[in-house]
Amino acid sequence: MFRISLDSLLILDAIDRGGSFAAAGNELHKVPSTISYTVSKLEQDLGVQVFERQGPKVSLTSAGKELLKEGRYLLKAAEDLEHRVRRVASGWETELSIGMDSVFSPTALVEDVAEFYKVANLTRLRFAQEALSGSWEALMDRRVDLLIGAAGEGPSGGGYHAEVIDTIQFVFAVAPNHPLASLNQPLGKAELYQHRAITVSDSVRKMPPRTVGLLFGQETLAVPNMRTKYEFQLAGLGFGFLPEPLARDAIAKGLLVEKQVEETRQPESIYMAWRSGDTGAGLKWWIDRVRSQHMAEKLWLGRMSAEY
Repeated sequence: MFRISLDSLLILDAIDRGGSFAAAGNELHKVPSTISYTVSKLEQDLGVQVFERQGPKVSLTSAGKELLKEGRYLLKAAEDLEHRVRRVASGWETELSIGMDSVFSPTALVEDVAEFYKVANLTRLRFAQEALSGSWEALMDRRVDLLIGAAGEGPSGGGYHAEVIDTIQFVFAVAPNHPLASLNQPLGKAELYQHRAITVSDSVRKMPPRTVGLLFGQETLAVPNMRTKYEFQLAGLGFGFLPEPLARDAIAKGLLVEKQVEETRQPESIYMAWRSGDTGAGLKWWIDRVRSQHMAEKLWLGRMSAEY
């Protein structure tokens, strides 16, 4: 049986801030006898003295300070719960999870998050990042509610809505000291097979993983995300295709060398997507927000600022 009620914690909090039972009664619109009875009952149930009484003025004992310190966390949690229940009744989610491909950074959405909290500050936001088909799997498995920046087409079978928000062009690049950098002709399978390819591992758990542009039996270095792939190629540890916006600055500075290849990588669409039937107010806010923004530019600018 709980001996501490939220009502008694509210009274303790008011007494501590007001300095007397009378001040607490005025704040909570309770008669002093009710305040006094609640405190006495609490002390009796706990078997400890909560207040030192000095005439009309009172002060917390050590035990009372500890009780109120922890009790204020409970009061805040109860207040949040009350607001969340009301939010659910009005259509706002208690939590909304946004998934992004690991090539992008959630920092691209800082301004959008700030605006969201102005209208839904009690909806918890959570960001998750996956690689390749992992973003789509996270949506279908309900680990995320919305994808902003999912690479490639989604799985067959439906169950979701998807809208293209960008199309990525890819460039083949190596470090200036890589053996392939000195070759003048377009690179074919014969040249590429002799060197290590750097690949991003698909983060799927159940769906078939995607592999892009690998030769059978080729030596590979698998990394967890595009950021790591980019850095390893800068270090000359291997070759591979990179998103053009990601590689652009390094190529301009001579840190990477763009090479022509016989088999190019086709452009890839970037999507916003959400499950069919999901209708929460928070989800709708984000869908409308993405549609109203130049989201492609924002996503890449966020990626650049996160790196540099």
